[in-house]
Amino acid sequence: MAEQISAKPVTYGRIFKFWTPLAGAWLMMAVEAPFLGAVIARLPGPTENLAAWGISVAFALLIEAPVIMLLSAATALVRDKTSYLALRRFTYILNFMLTAVMVLVLVPPLFRFLTGTLLNLPADVAELVYGAMILLLPWPAAIGYRRFLQGTLVRHDMTRRVAYGTVVRMVSMALAAGIGVRLLGFSGAQVGAFALSTGVVAEAIASRLMAAGIVAELLAGRRRTEQPQDLTLARIAAFYFPLAMMSILAMAIHPMLTFFVGRSRLALESLAILPVVHGLVFTFRALGLSYQEVTIALMGDRAANYNRVRNFAAILGVSSSAALSLIVFTPLAHAWFETVAGLPPELVELALAPARIAAILPALSVLMSFQRALLVSSRLTRPLTGATALEVAAIAVILSVAIFRYDLMGAVAATLAVVLGRIVGNLCLTLPCFEAVRSMRDGG
Repeated sequence: MAEQISAKPVTYGRIFKFWTPLAGAWLMMAVEAPFLGAVIARLPGPTENLAAWGISVAFALLIEAPVIMLLSAATALVRDKTSYLALRRFTYILNFMLTAVMVLVLVPPLFRFLTGTLLNLPADVAELVYGAMILLLPWPAAIGYRRFLQGTLVRHDMTRRVAYGTVVRMVSMALAAGIGVRLLGFSGAQVGAFALSTGVVAEAIASRLMAAGIVAELLAGRRRTEQPQDLTLARIAAFYFPLAMMSILAMAIHPMLTFFVGRSRLALESLAILPVVHGLVFTFRALGLSYQEVTIALMGDRAANYNRVRNFAAILGVSSSAALSLIVFTPLAHAWFETVAGLPPELVELALAPARIAAILPALSVLMSFQRALLVSSRLTRPLTGATALEVAAIAVILSVAIFRYDLMGAVAATLAVVLGRIVGNLCLTLPCFEAVRSMRDGG
C-alpha cells in the first residue's frame, strides 16, 4: 500500500526500475495505430475503410475520454478495502454511463445526424463506421475497468504486470485482426475495431487475473492505512470530475488541428506529414506520459521523496528531448522520414521544420505529467481543468493568427501552436503545484 511503497528507500535506481515497465507499456501502445492502419491499408477499399476506421475510433476515444484518468485516480486513492470498493463502484457507474452513450450514438436517427448532417460522410463510409462502432461497444467499459486495475497495481508496486497486460493486449489484437480477415470476412474498418476491442477486453481480463492477489488482500482487510480514507461517491466525483473534464478538453485538440490545417497553405501536404511527425514525436513523449503514475506512487507521505522524483523527471525530460533532437536536427531525419516512414522526398523536406519545432515537446510532456501528478496526489484537481482549457484556447488563437494572418504552412502552424499551447498549460500549473507541494508537506 502507499505506506509500504513509501517506506522503501526511493533511490534513482528504484525510480528507474519502477518507471521502466510503464514506459514499455506506453511504447507498445504507440505502435498500435500504425500496425492496424497498415493491415487495413492492405485490405479491399483501403481509402474508405481507413477513413471509416479513423472516424469510428475518434468517436470511441471521445466517449472514452472520462475514464482515461482512472489509472491516476486508482494510483492515488486505492490504499485499503474501503477505498478500493468505493473507487470500483465509481468505475462501474462511469463505465455503465459511457457504454450507454455508445449505444445512444448508434441509434439510427442520431447516427445519421452525426455522420450525415454533421460530418457529411458518403453513405458507404457511414455504413462502414456503423459496423465498426458496433464492434467498439465494449471499448469504454473495458478501458475504464483495466485502467482502474492498473492503477491498483501501480499503487502497490506491481508496474511490471501493467507491461505484461499490454503484451497480452498487443498479441490479442494481432490475433483478432487475423481472425477478422481470414475467418470472419470483416471489412477493413471492422477488422480494426474488432482487433481494438478484443485487445482491450483481453488486457482487462489479464489485469484482473494479475491483480487477484492484491485485490484479495485489500478485501480481506490485510492492507490498511494509518488514517483510513472516508471516500464516498460524492467525494470521488468531486475529485475526479476535473480530471474527466481535462481529458475531454484535451480530446478536442486533434479535430481542431485538422479543421485549421485543412484551411491552411499546403493543406494536403500538411495533413499527410503531420501523422508521420506525430508518430515520431509521440514515441519520445510516451516516456514522459508514463511518468505521471510513477510520481503519484513514489512521492511519499508529506512529499518526502519530492526532490528525487523531481530530479528524475528533469533528467528524463532533457534526455527524451535530446534524443529526439539527435534525430530531427541531423541527417538521421532524412533517413527516418524517407526510409522508415516512406515519405517522398518533397514531403521529407516539409516535415523537417515541424519535427524540429516539436523537439521540445517530450520535455514539456514530462513536466506536464509531473505537474498533474503533484495535483492529483494532493487532491487539488480543479486547476487541471482550467489549465487544459487555456491550453486549448491558446492553440486555437495561435493557429488562427499563424494561418490566417501570417499564412504559415499548416504543419508548421499546428506544431508551433501545440508547443506554445503546452507551455501555456505548464505555466498555468506552476503556482498550483507549489501550493500542492506545500499542502502535502504540511499534511493537508
